[in-house]
Amino acid sequence: MGSPVIKDTAEEWRIVASGTPFTGNKTSVRTDEVEMPDGTVVKRDYQVHPGSVAVLALDDRDRVLVLRQYRHPVRQKLWEIPAGLLDVPGENPLRAAQRELYEEAHVKAEDWRVLTDVYTTPGGCDEAVRIFLARGISEAEGERFDVAEEEADMELARVPVADLVRGVLAGELHNNCLVVGVLSLVAARQGDGLDALRPADAEWPARPFEA
Repeated sequence: MGSPVIKDTAEEWRIVASGTPFTGNKTSVRTDEVEMPDGTVVKRDYQVHPGSVAVLALDDRDRVLVLRQYRHPVRQKLWEIPAGLLDVPGENPLRAAQRELYEEAHVKAEDWRVLTDVYTTPGGCDEAVRIFLARGISEAEGERFDVAEEEADMELARVPVADLVRGVLAGELHNNCLVVGVLSLVAARQGDGLDALRPADAEWPARPFEA
């Protein structure tokens, strides 16, 4: 028996009925009645999410640009990489990532690659995140973006990759995009190298976008 092909594939089981019991500012909750392979029908509740982008910005001293922000659901201040929602349906994820890097860190980058694509919590949410690698970073021109709410208390830092890896493995850093991004960076370096990563405009079936 040969080894299976290890690749996620698109599939959709029959939905008998669907409703939206809650609609929030950016996301909603959907309840689907889904037919199982044995013919039974079960209810599945999940958060409907527009999708997100995140940026692992790496400077010429092998430091990652990170920010510390309060996250109310987990009651913690988390160290994260710049990230944001895809607010407009069909929005180009690269342009969204460039915007987030500018707004949260007032930084621009010369070289952009796709580091990895992930579903954050596929058992209960359809959020898809594209994590970019940004290199050749420098201060952006123009006025800084006005911040408010949680972002008004945000701290910025540049931290060596090795320190972030240690923090992740020690259980001291928990943000999904930071953890996945940093470990993907290390894996890419140990593999074919960063220049072999997908181009910044690579196809993204989870969130199709306009060029």
